[in-house]
Parts: sequence; C-alpha cells; structure tokens
Amino acid sequence: MGFKEDYLFWEIVRLLSVQYDYRMITVTENHEEIWLESDKSVDFPVIRLIRHDLDWANWLKRDIDRTLKNGEQVRKKLYKKPINILSIYVSKFAPVDDYEFSVQPAIVQKTKVNTFIFTGESVSTSIKNLEDTLKKPLPISVPEEEALEEEQVLELKKMAISASVKKAKAEQKVFQNAKPFFTYILIAISVAVFILMEFSGGSTDSKTLIKFGAKYSPYILQGEWWRFFTPMFVHIGFIHLLMNTFSLYLIGAEVERIYGNTRFLFIYIFAGFAGTLGSFIMTTNLSAGASGAIFGCFGALLYFGVVYPKLFMRSMGSTVIVLIIINLIYGFSVPGIDNAGHIGGLIGGFLAAGAVHLPKAKNLLRQMAFFIGTVILTYFLLQYGYNNQKQDDETMAMLAQDYMADGEEGKAEEMLSEYVEGNSDAPISHFILGNLTFDNEDFDGARHYFEKAIEQNPELHEAHYNLALTYTRLELMDEAKEQAQKAVELAPKEKSYRELLEELER
Repeated sequence: MGFKEDYLFWEIVRLLSVQYDYRMITVTENHEEIWLESDKSVDFPVIRLIRHDLDWANWLKRDIDRTLKNGEQVRKKLYKKPINILSIYVSKFAPVDDYEFSVQPAIVQKTKVNTFIFTGESVSTSIKNLEDTLKKPLPISVPEEEALEEEQVLELKKMAISASVKKAKAEQKVFQNAKPFFTYILIAISVAVFILMEFSGGSTDSKTLIKFGAKYSPYILQGEWWRFFTPMFVHIGFIHLLMNTFSLYLIGAEVERIYGNTRFLFIYIFAGFAGTLGSFIMTTNLSAGASGAIFGCFGALLYFGVVYPKLFMRSMGSTVIVLIIINLIYGFSVPGIDNAGHIGGLIGGFLAAGAVHLPKAKNLLRQMAFFIGTVILTYFLLQYGYNNQKQDDETMAMLAQDYMADGEEGKAEEMLSEYVEGNSDAPISHFILGNLTFDNEDFDGARHYFEKAIEQNPELHEAHYNLALTYTRLELMDEAKEQAQKAVELAPKEKSYRELLEELER
C-alpha cells in the first residue's frame, strides 16, 4: 500500500467532512474503512470509503454484498426510508479481471449501493469522475509520490479525524444546553402537594382533589380558570405520583438539557395547560396529574426530531416514538385514564417547543408562525370548550351538592334555578331544588320541583317519595298515598317508603 493512495483516501475524508458536513458514523479499528453520513446531501446521504488495493473482481463482488448488508442496517437505524449509498474504493489499480458488474447499483430491500473505484494510477480522471458523481467540486492536490512521507499522511489523517470529532462534539452540545433545575423543582412541588393532600383528607378523596386544584369542569365553567394549570401538580394516589415523578425525572430532565431551563419551564407549563384543555373539551370527569405535561415533553422531543431528524433517530427517536404509541394505546384500552389530556399535552408540548425553538438555533419566521398558530388555536379551543361544554344534569347536581356541603345553599339554589329554566331534561336538578325549597318550608315550590322531576324522569323513586312527604304537608293525603305507592313499586326494598305508605293507609 502506497502513501499516495493513503493520502488520497484521507484527503477525500477530510474534504467531505470539512466542506460538505459529512460526519463519521463508523470507523474500523485499522481506520481503513469509514462510513460518513450527512443531513444535507440528497444524492448520497451516506458515503462509505475503503482503502484497499484491489486485485481480483471476486473480492470486490463479495465486498459489495457485505456493504449492502451493512448499508441496510444503517438505513434502518438512521433513515427508515430508501437511501442511496456511495461506496468509494481507493486503490492503486483497478481489478485485474472483469468488474463491469460494479457499474450497476446493487440493491437490497430499500438500500442502493453505488460503487466507485478511485485509482492512484489515474488520479486526475478519478477526481473528475468522482466530482461528477457527487456533483460537488473536490479540490484535491496530490504531491508527487516520491515527495510524500508517512508524516504527511498521518497529519492529514489527524486533520480528517479531528474535523469529524468537532462535528460530534457540536452535536453533543445540543444535549447540554443546561443542567436540570426546574425538573427537580416541579417534582418537589408535586411531592409537597401530595403530602398536604394526604393530611387534608387523602389524595384519592374527590373533595380533597377539588380543594387542591384538580380539573373539575363545573368549577372551571363557574370562573375558576386557574384549574387549567393546577392539575399538573395534583396526583391521585401514591402510585400515580410515583409514575409521573419518575417519568418527569427521566424525560423532563432530558428536555431541560436540550431546551434550557426557561424554555423547558414554558413548554412544561403550556403542555400541562393544553392537557387540561383537551380533557376539559372532551369530558366533564374529575382529573388530575402531570401526565399531560409529561406528554408535552414527548411533544418537545418530537419537535427536536423535526429540527434534527438524523440526530434524533440516532440518539432517541425510536424509543420516544415507541413510548408515545405504547402509552396512548394503554390509555385507550384501560378505563379511567384521561387520554384526551395526554393527547392535548403532546400537541401542546410540540407547539410550545416550536414557538421557543432550540437554543443557539433561532428561526424567527418559524417561531412566529408557531406562536401565532398556537395563540389562535388556543383561543378557539377555549371558546369551543366554554360554549359547548355539556353542563349535564348530573354534573350540575354534583356541583350543587358541593356548594351545599360547604354551607352555600343559596348559591346552589341560584345556580340550579338558572340551569333548569327552559331545560326539559334536568330531573336531578329539579329534585335538589325541591329538597332546598322543602327545607325552607316552601311546600308549594317543593311540589312544583318534585312534579317536574317526575315528569322528566318517572323512574326517579326519590322524587315520588319526597313529593308524597310534600303532599302530606299540604294535607293532600290521597295524592300523598298515590306517590308513596309509586315509590314502593319502584324501590320495594326501601324501608322508609313502605313505612310512609303504611302510615298513610292507616
């Protein structure tokens, strides 16, 4: 092996690395085979160079087959789509026998390998043909072989490797923009809130959850907008807390390293809000947890993949995508999981990441588009949520009972009165209004509400029973007996119903 061919080999590596942003992805132990990859090359995103003096074409054929197999592995790892690979052989001479087969690309599955033989015996022709193949100028000046010394080749080799190492270090800096800080603060807040909840009634108690800021649509509709944000710090039970804090420790810390402290905090808070908004639009169920914000971290990583697609796939892409799919499938298949919040957080995290972009990689036009689009989308979703959120009878009754438990009967009565006005499907709300007016000894009013409740739901045995009690206060005994009889028919096991009927019959 001559110094001239060694020099040519390393000069091509250096030029591709320095001028055309190729980076080394594989290097053999003897440094005689190098695989390069570039995000910017369309024709040949992967180039494989090998320094080997060719002799017989059989060796070349076997090596092309080996290159195909290795190229397919690279494709599956980095690209997932069809790629062209240029395989360059730097040799003193061409093979001594027929090697016409190497002119045609070799193909396996979605990988195509194009073979190029660069010979030292015809350097000028080889350079010109390689420039035509790459569609790139290659300013290679080769000194006379007699003047070449091993030190020159080693120096060139050092320069080529150094250029690739610099690119690798630059890539690593993308993951080192900050040390996690807010990740630990958010975990500490969640743990502190959980401890306070345990001492205030328990983290699985609905009243305690609502008190500490869980997402509760009726209260949001009543003006408690801050409940769009507080649920991300509230958890239902120890296992829920443990899973979310562990996920935040792993994923949140990585996002904070990539995006920096301030950007991460914005992404996390907005994703948590977006998760609550998604849940608010899709369901009236009580919900809490940092899951939406954590899915927002996944969304931020997906945006990182949009900006650095190859780096994303090399470092974490497959794992992130698989985790998102598994969690969404799990959420759809297991009852009680708020998948609307997960999806809302995922989208919110992606949009927030687009608005703040990545440190040291500003793209003001794209950021502005993401920001304006996010603001518009958020506005319309809030309008849709507030205007179309179904305040069903059961939810309103639940909210009224919460007010009553807090001693705010007047507020409950006012709210239910507004709700039932013109609403032809609110038997439970009418029933509760009947109870409130009965307690205030307004028996005519109670009669009206109980009769409305029965009209809208004849199977509501509690309303029949309470209407019977109301009729007795109004001294309408026949009507009272009729309603008591109906209550017993609907719920024969209720002892109080039978006792009232027996008393009325006597």
